[in-house]
Amino acid sequence: MADSSIQAYLTPGRRVHLVGIGGVSMSPLAEVLHGMGLSVTGSDLRESAVVEHLRSIGIQVSIGQHPENLGAAELVIRTAAAHDSNPEIAQARRQGLPVFERAQAWGAIMRGYRNALCISGTHGKTTTTSMCTHIAMAAQTDPTVMIGGTLPLLGAGHRVGQGDTIILESCEYCNSFLSFFPTVAVILNIEADHLDFFKDLDDIEHSFRAFADLVPQDGLIVANRDDPNTMHTLAGETRRVLTFGLEEGEVHGANLTWEKGMPAFDVLYREKPFAHVSLQVPGLHNVKNALAAAAAAIALNLPAAAVEQGLAAFHGAGRRFERKGTYNGAVVYDDYAHHPGELEALLDTAQALGYERVICAFQPHTYTRTHALFDDFVKVLQKPDLCLLAEIFAAREDNELGISSQDLADKIPGSQAFVTLPELTARLREIARPGDLILTVGAGDIYTVGDALVSQSLYS
Repeated sequence: MADSSIQAYLTPGRRVHLVGIGGVSMSPLAEVLHGMGLSVTGSDLRESAVVEHLRSIGIQVSIGQHPENLGAAELVIRTAAAHDSNPEIAQARRQGLPVFERAQAWGAIMRGYRNALCISGTHGKTTTTSMCTHIAMAAQTDPTVMIGGTLPLLGAGHRVGQGDTIILESCEYCNSFLSFFPTVAVILNIEADHLDFFKDLDDIEHSFRAFADLVPQDGLIVANRDDPNTMHTLAGETRRVLTFGLEEGEVHGANLTWEKGMPAFDVLYREKPFAHVSLQVPGLHNVKNALAAAAAAIALNLPAAAVEQGLAAFHGAGRRFERKGTYNGAVVYDDYAHHPGELEALLDTAQALGYERVICAFQPHTYTRTHALFDDFVKVLQKPDLCLLAEIFAAREDNELGISSQDLADKIPGSQAFVTLPELTARLREIARPGDLILTVGAGDIYTVGDALVSQSLYS
């Protein structure tokens, strides 16, 4: 396997070049490799705060991707967005240099840890990985962490620790998590998503089963008892499966109460009290995420006190129901939700908080997802009092389907579609009033709308 050969290269003194080094999981990879004593260089398409930070710790970063950037590199690691036609990848091939995927590098790194906790699922990964990080930090395990978002506790989306535990958010897209080596694999839920890569739900379930089967026989799979697709995927699994759920499973909740929209509950393990959790984040979906994190903590033999302390201190990950500020008396929050299941959980939570109006400014993410899940988006986007739609964020795609946000707006009563973010921002400025909860939602650059509203400077 390719990832066994990358192992040989990840040794002090080796020269490694990262294509797309400024990316959300490429930049922490650069830091980890730098910390391991490798000589790291990289390239990215544009300057950023991340690039500046990498330079500040001694990593050379070039802007623009050119063959000469490889220098004296002995291997190349690339982001998923860098294809074989990329000038640096093409040059590496010409020079006969090995080219590895980002996930292969993370997989090789995690083999050096006694505990490798990998959190997977269609949604909830970032929040649950963040919760697990809070618990592990409270337990003083000094973990290494990789999260697909910013966690205020870390001031970043990653952490390089000296302990024997690594915690990684693990994504199924392009089967990247199949390059990992989990000792504890968490499956939060399985739904149809990333249908530009997977054929259908069966194909996705097959991928998650392969991920679960990466766990060694003495390892553990933590699985959502309440999710039929997850249970179907794991049918016949020979490895130990620790289930969690709201009311069922080896780890489950009891005595759930709500105080100003925030949940508190007991965690039971095999019907015995394990911990009492008071969350500082709203929503039933976060109760489920917390139960998954508690089950993962049990799998790692972390104490109940660390679960209680860690979860009590968790106030959300960046772009996960993140409070941005106020505008004209309206409260502005931002969230990364981009799948109908995530949207539904977010909007249900928002509606339970008691605001006069919930206004959702949603930016669909990728043409293929919008097309494949069109009816689901139409249904869930009728939940808020008002839905404003930004144009679809292309991400890695070209619009070969001829679809636009106007197609959604035509099906959602009272909604409006906007071609540009400044136009959407201007509309929010016109309608915002006290008693409103304004949500900017999506995985693209919709968050800049919330920034513009609360700062009243951008787009003005």
